[in-house]
Amino acid sequence: MLTFIDHPARVLVEGDETGGEYGLVDMLDVPEGHMPPLHVHHTHDEGFYLLEGEVTLLAPGAEVTLRPGESYVAPRGVPHVYRVESGPARWLTSSRPAGFERFVTAVDALEEVDPGTLAACAGEHDIEILGPPGTLP
Repeated sequence: MLTFIDHPARVLVEGDETGGEYGLVDMLDVPEGHMPPLHVHHTHDEGFYLLEGEVTLLAPGAEVTLRPGESYVAPRGVPHVYRVESGPARWLTSSRPAGFERFVTAVDALEEVDPGTLAACAGEHDIEILGPPGTLP
């Protein structure tokens, strides 16, 4: 089990297992109100498949609230953020091509997760932090 920012996560499929085609992460027990920094993935699409709770995804010109069994794909190059409306929430995060799962593992390995170390780690995985939590696209 890994810790991704402030909640548990589990890498289900590593990019190495798929020839770099995709990765899959199980986001577990994400607390109500959780909202990561506004960010953009430069090299992969990020998919969300909601299993529990309710999550709103926000991107320029789009606001989609997911309920269990629903999904959304945030395309690469498009700034986005999510907010857990009811939780704890659980969802599967896919990345195509693979990459996000390596970021989750790298964040877990950080000695301290603060805005600076998170932004630096994200940059090493082609993810750009655009603003602090609460910033909307």
